[in-house]
Amino acid sequence: MSTAAPDVAAAGPARARDDRITLRFLTTPADTAAGGRSVAAGSVMEWIDKAGYACAVGWSAAYCVTAYVGNVRHRRPIAPGSLIEVQARLVHTGRSSMHVVVTVSSADVDTRVYTPATTCILIFVAKDADGRAQQVPSWEPRTRSDRVLAEGALLRIPARTEIKRLMREEEYTDATAAPRSILRFLVPPGVVNWGGKAHGGTVMRWIDESAYACAVGWMGKDPLADHAVAVYSGGIHFFAPVRIGDIVEVDSRLIHTSDRSMHVSTRVLTADPRSPHERTLTTLCLSVFAVPGEGGVALPVPFWEPVEAEDRRLNAHAREIIRLREDIVPIAASISLEP
Repeated sequence: MSTAAPDVAAAGPARARDDRITLRFLTTPADTAAGGRSVAAGSVMEWIDKAGYACAVGWSAAYCVTAYVGNVRHRRPIAPGSLIEVQARLVHTGRSSMHVVVTVSSADVDTRVYTPATTCILIFVAKDADGRAQQVPSWEPRTRSDRVLAEGALLRIPARTEIKRLMREEEYTDATAAPRSILRFLVPPGVVNWGGKAHGGTVMRWIDESAYACAVGWMGKDPLADHAVAVYSGGIHFFAPVRIGDIVEVDSRLIHTSDRSMHVSTRVLTADPRSPHERTLTTLCLSVFAVPGEGGVALPVPFWEPVEAEDRRLNAHAREIIRLREDIVPIAASISLEP
């Protein structure tokens, strides 16, 4: 992540409960996207997961797993070499789950004025020593901003549940003519946590890399192809862990284009190398890519017309997801960690 350890500080010198956290660090060359113009969305996703995880562990005092990441809005690109501030705060608890809102801001090293760049919400589940869901302390809002974010978290649940159902029910086969990118590799030891499983942020980075390759591949030799950036990622559901030594397949497929955006569905599947054909679906995600133009207005992208029956069905599926997302309450990026 960075050459120096992040500065981790609770918001306020004497909080009785660890329900929020801030990480600060400087980007590294490894965080830069292809083309060198901005930080890769995959790096941002890793930062989001690390801050959210720290917040969830601080509240629950237990090992936690990422269950869901949604409403990831990349509002603007982050310049390489920027200072980064990642703020995470608890906004809702269930019996064993914790909803955490994360805001990623960046600043020029000269001005040190932080401006929000990405917002999202994550859901973590606390686990006991045997890997079973563990009850967490109940959280109650204490300030006006707490209440606003808590109400938003509850309002998002019905639409998120319906989107999860629709995404889980879709079938993906090889009966497709859609643009596609498939990455396959073994899970290396360097990306796993103490439980021998890949970090959620690492999986999201893989998703971004595969989806980016799919979007750029569709644009082909267009000189603006490498300018494509992720502007939204949603419905990132984690169904099963990715373990060290697993074979991983990250399968991204273009399923819809609008005049100025490309919608890419990505599935992460794993298998034991000894039984490579017995695959398990671990993660689902739908990403939206665009090509920024002058003034931040997205430029036109090539239109994709689905031909095969499966492609037409998935295209309709994407449009239904877009409709449902219109009902999701946006996260207020301007609400700070302070009361």
